[in-house]
Amino acid sequence: MQRPNILLVIADGMQSDTVLPEHPCLTPNLEALASRGVRFRNAHTTCPTCSPARASLMTGQLPHTHGVLEVEHGRDDDQCVLRTAYRHFAQNLSDVGYRTGYFGKWHIERSQDVARFGWQESVVKGAAHVKNLGRGQAGPATFKLDDSLTGYVEGPRGYKKILHWGVTDTPMHDRYPGLTVADAEQFLNERMADPDPWCCCVSFSEPNEALIAGRESFDKYDPEKLPLPENFFDDLSDRPNIYQREQRIGRDISENHWRNARACYFARITEIDQMVGQLTGQLEAAGQLDNTVVIFLADHGRYVGAHGFDAHNFGPFEEIYRVPLIIAGPEIKSDAECRAQVSIADVGTTICSIGDTQPIETPDSRCLASLLAEPEVVPDEFQTGYAEYHGTRFPLMQRILWQDDWKFAFNGFDFDELYNLADDPFEMTNLINRPDQQSRVETMMTEVWRRVRDTNDRAILESHYFSMRLACVGPDVVAP
Repeated sequence: MQRPNILLVIADGMQSDTVLPEHPCLTPNLEALASRGVRFRNAHTTCPTCSPARASLMTGQLPHTHGVLEVEHGRDDDQCVLRTAYRHFAQNLSDVGYRTGYFGKWHIERSQDVARFGWQESVVKGAAHVKNLGRGQAGPATFKLDDSLTGYVEGPRGYKKILHWGVTDTPMHDRYPGLTVADAEQFLNERMADPDPWCCCVSFSEPNEALIAGRESFDKYDPEKLPLPENFFDDLSDRPNIYQREQRIGRDISENHWRNARACYFARITEIDQMVGQLTGQLEAAGQLDNTVVIFLADHGRYVGAHGFDAHNFGPFEEIYRVPLIIAGPEIKSDAECRAQVSIADVGTTICSIGDTQPIETPDSRCLASLLAEPEVVPDEFQTGYAEYHGTRFPLMQRILWQDDWKFAFNGFDFDELYNLADDPFEMTNLINRPDQQSRVETMMTEVWRRVRDTNDRAILESHYFSMRLACVGPDVVAP
């Protein structure tokens, strides 16, 4: 059988719920994509930070395995370095004749020499490009903001004033998302007449970063009518103190500011949705859509007011861990939902299966092929989800486990957390100290230790030292 083409679209910092039909965010093209394929309701990132998550996508490995624990530009050159011992899915695709192209944000390792990792053609934009409109040019942004529709964050003394949200009349094709898609479209045009299969990755910085939205998309939303998150006023009194400290950053920000920020966030997602429609429309016009597996996902989520936070650097909450994941294409069930616990690392492993290449063999990820064929059947291996966090500039140790309706966070910096997501979907009540839950806590901590052992997470596996006995049960509770 002919190998299918693969179009992979990566958003940055996008909440999973924004692609659901009942959500106020407008995503008609992603809804159309979901009608042709499988929407995963319980997809999680391996780490709620760009570089580790994106490296997991490419390698199928957890962060402690591939070596990128934080954003690479926030550490010295010999820290958070991507280990080259682990092959990337694009390398495996290239080995079997795929033509590969990568366009947009990389943010996985410092060289940005993506050809080393299997991407034959590329226009890669680093962090500097996000701040301007040119193709890799240095300098400030050149688009003009509407001064009446901007919101800034200021203070405490000594911190720079930063743009939080804003509206611009600069059209999409002159801004970062449009430029990235134009590069990808050129690659696709050249590949259409090529008999070899292709894999094209289109990677955005949106909807993350400063929430600058085009007026046309912003005008689709009425900020005053947008609800604040259900957990916006969460007092966090039964959660680790660092969460309360994080919440203080936004305590003087008005509800009106947050509503405008959320409108700009949703508008940016609507713009990404338009870009997805543009790409799939190009494939359909060329008669290539039916032979193309289209994958849409995000590297991690973003709070945008949930729990009183923004960004994605503290807390184990669903807004930053759960990500959208939609996969459609040949031999994939259409108009289906899957509630399996799956990971961004599983996507890289699955792409190798789709391309009929050498598999990524690792305990860190699993192939989703069976779920794409029968999404309603969830095998035991997909009943449990797992993720890890190492901090972002401020080091923190956290391991997250999902099991049925339950979520457990093992915290190396404060007391642990336990949530029942069925009864408490907004994670407002920490059950970790409830006497009737202690057996469950021990069982879930045991499963964490099993994951730690099986994936050789040595940093905490070998934590028998006096001052490190923080868990309710130790690593030897799992038989070798």
